[in-house]
Amino acid sequence: MARRRRGLPVNGVLLLDKPQGASSNHALQRARRLFQAQKAGHTGTLDPMATGLLPVCFGEATKFSAFLLDADKTYRTRVELGTITDSGDAEGEVVERREVPRLVEADLRGVLERFTGEIDQVPPMYSALKHQGRKLYELAREGKTVERAVRRVTVYDARLLAFEGHAFELEVRVSKGTYIRTLAEDIGEALGCGAHISALRRLATGPFGADGMLRPEALETLPDQAAREGVLLPVDVLVADLPRLALDEQAASRLLHGQGARCDTGELPVDGLARLYRDETFLGLGVVRAAGEIAPRRLLSTAEADSA
Repeated sequence: MARRRRGLPVNGVLLLDKPQGASSNHALQRARRLFQAQKAGHTGTLDPMATGLLPVCFGEATKFSAFLLDADKTYRTRVELGTITDSGDAEGEVVERREVPRLVEADLRGVLERFTGEIDQVPPMYSALKHQGRKLYELAREGKTVERAVRRVTVYDARLLAFEGHAFELEVRVSKGTYIRTLAEDIGEALGCGAHISALRRLATGPFGADGMLRPEALETLPDQAAREGVLLPVDVLVADLPRLALDEQAASRLLHGQGARCDTGELPVDGLARLYRDETFLGLGVVRAAGEIAPRRLLSTAEADSA
């Protein structure tokens, strides 16, 4: 007999404004309890020190959360020069202090240009990446250091917001896998004095920006479950950049039962993904197998699709 999942069948996307000091998992579980959701997951870890956008996927939305993992992200950070910590941020132990040279804004802008575009990064030890089954930050807390492969990442834009000689504020838009702590450390090395970050806030992830973010305290003031679910975005916002295909009742029924179907695939290439709809109801994703032929790739549960 199948074990019944506890909680409510909540579906949708919450744009959570993660508070400082909370781990991403702690923030996720707090939101899950508040929504009494059966299932929840987030789309990319934020350090406990960091604040800002943490998209939380409930229920059927978790099936499509991977599409946000590859998304570009935008951050605002404050970088302190002259002090190096073991974690690259203000929560780590100070390992070295150096004199900060007399810098003018033009010096900093010149270095920032060198860190714009495709760059190589070595992921920090204080990260959730794994080595032989263990997270790097677990090894780092034991005083261990292991070799990490260099990653190629992209800094699309690095905009200087403020410069104070010993510190500066930066807004950056980066590709997936970019560590802002490492970026700050590398900029500090290029300036000859080292650096760490003292503040970090994520402003955007893929199509989601800061405008719709809600802090946990704001969610807790909502009067009931209907009001809470009313702030959720629909599941298909996670794949809104994919082309849309409209299905008739027969094609929709075949796909929901795991079978291929005929429909107008237009100019979509073979193996291309598309969002599938029956009237205005999102059913999930399909993949083009040939011109006019679509197969199911990742669908909402039959019960959910039928009730939508």
